[in-house]
Amino acid sequence: MPLSPPAFTKLDDVAHIIQVALTPVFLLSGIGTLINVFSTRLARVADQVDRIAETVAKASDSDKAAMGHRLDRLRLRSRALDVAVILGAVGGSATCAAVLTLFYGALHDGVAASALYGFFGLAIACTIAALCAFTVEMVMASRLVRLRIARGERDAER
Repeated sequence: MPLSPPAFTKLDDVAHIIQVALTPVFLLSGIGTLINVFSTRLARVADQVDRIAETVAKASDSDKAAMGHRLDRLRLRSRALDVAVILGAVGGSATCAAVLTLFYGALHDGVAASALYGFFGLAIACTIAALCAFTVEMVMASRLVRLRIARGERDAER
């Protein structure tokens, strides 16, 4: 079945469709920024793992146990960040699909409205979940900082 010409003919109609399709692009920009933050945090975790791996061979047995515990915590943080990045990427993909659905719906008399709601809803849900995973990682990181401060205070009192 050949495609019929688009339902719109006025320049204003085309401009409105483009304006509506640009709105999710702001969400996509925000998601991209979040993924950049997540990847920066992941690089910091990787740097810490590298530092520990370099010193573990020279460490005493008690230090090795502490380093092993630290590596376990870094592994959990990296997993939380992996989840955040994956969810952010899915959210970004769903946002792009929502924009594509807007264009498709405009050409086909709004048939794709439920798909648009689904894609945009998926984008929002994945973004929220990515922020939750990032929050978990941040809480883990801040807890470790507080433990280091407490340990430093105990060492200073000795």
